[in-house]
Amino acid sequence: MSEKLGKSVKLGVMTLAIMNVTAVVSLRGLPAEAEYGLSSAFYYLFAAIVFLIPTSFVAAELAAMFQNKQGGVFRWVGEAFGKRIGFLAIWLQWVESTIWYPTVLTFGAVSLAFIGADSAHDMSLASNKLYTLAIVLIIYWAATFISLKGLGWVSKVAKIGGLIGTIIPAALLMILAIIYLIGGGEPQMNLHGEFFPDIAKLDNLVLASGIFLFYAGMEMSGVHVSEMENPSRNYPRAVFIGAAITVLIFILGTFALGIIIPQKDINLTQSLLVGFDNYFRYIHASWLSPIIAIALAFGVLAGVLTWVSGPSKGLFAVGKAGYLPPFMQKSNSLGVQRNILLIQGAAVTILSLLFVVMPSVQSFYQILSQLTILLYLIMYLLMFAAAIYLRYSMRNYSRPFRIGGKGNTLMWIVAGMGFLGSLLAFVLSFIPPAQISVGSSTVWYMVLVIGCIIVVVAPFIIYSMRKPCWKDKDVEFEPFHWEEQQPLK
Repeated sequence: MSEKLGKSVKLGVMTLAIMNVTAVVSLRGLPAEAEYGLSSAFYYLFAAIVFLIPTSFVAAELAAMFQNKQGGVFRWVGEAFGKRIGFLAIWLQWVESTIWYPTVLTFGAVSLAFIGADSAHDMSLASNKLYTLAIVLIIYWAATFISLKGLGWVSKVAKIGGLIGTIIPAALLMILAIIYLIGGGEPQMNLHGEFFPDIAKLDNLVLASGIFLFYAGMEMSGVHVSEMENPSRNYPRAVFIGAAITVLIFILGTFALGIIIPQKDINLTQSLLVGFDNYFRYIHASWLSPIIAIALAFGVLAGVLTWVSGPSKGLFAVGKAGYLPPFMQKSNSLGVQRNILLIQGAAVTILSLLFVVMPSVQSFYQILSQLTILLYLIMYLLMFAAAIYLRYSMRNYSRPFRIGGKGNTLMWIVAGMGFLGSLLAFVLSFIPPAQISVGSSTVWYMVLVIGCIIVVVAPFIIYSMRKPCWKDKDVEFEPFHWEEQQPLK
């Protein structure tokens, strides 16, 4: 029976490549990179080389090493640096996704604002703080309520939403750009501009650092290494194919947007919908604008439904091993992590109220996006460092998928490139972007610095307060390798 099951779940190269594309690609970030014109292609390629590919390969080796043990990134980092740092890693993965929800839902709220017939009114509504706040909270809590009811049908909604809300709109955007250019339309983007950016202007690189978050999440595909035939050969192929498709969608999608909207008029939250609206007017099909707006909003809802319970489920599993107080281990009759979802919802609500103090919806969107990037990059720094460290502390451990045939040189190159790329993006993310009014620079720095400090310190406080009674006696959590090597007392 087990042999038949094992054979039935083997993944092909193209299957895993498309899974990677579906998990990573989102259209909401295209306006941020359209700011850079032709040089946006440089940023996409640079981030793919120094972050996307290293993340995929490092995660594949770590996932394959511990494929039969619980914990995910908690296990990977904990095996290298101990439980305290491992707990920090999975905590960051959960918190960054919590902060991410208001930003992605802001995009959903803007999409819904464009279902009307009056584009001027739609743009005004999309800029209204109270409208955006209300839609963000309504959609998020609806998604939370649905998650609490179980995930059986949510996966179906996510698949349909990914197709309708991401893949089809991306293809349509590119097709419309081609029609526009063939029909003699004048491109608003300077197609003869510089490919290499002016790196002397550091503030112009801030929005580009957001590309790292575009590619974030590729590490999740590493868990499928054991489900492939000949993973040492097929997994790298799947990664390169998936990465190529992902980069192509981002580059061509960004160009398609820049072709129809002048750089000075690009808005981070509205320009994707405005771009579609302009293209539809060009082909005399403005009636399609509300349809694409609804499709994009549905894609956002599907993505949120998938993520609301994802990272929180990983934290829930680690918590039941004794790392979270019993209150955060409570689940409903379906086994869904009820209290963690409610705490997550309260945090999303508080963050959404930042609308009140930020000068615009766009500035709110940007500052939360930057905080999300910072927290996620800390986790990636830990992951890359752990991969290198484990090559020495667990040199004889079985690695079904291994970066490099012999020695550790290739691991140093791949993980080292990922670490340095993440560190560069981390530093750049603190610099206020020149293209966007963020109001007071003091508020900008305070939110980012204090936000990072609070989020990083919190898991250490929780870890120091843990008690033996926190461990669920019905849960068996495999010991770390360094625990197994210690003599019993």
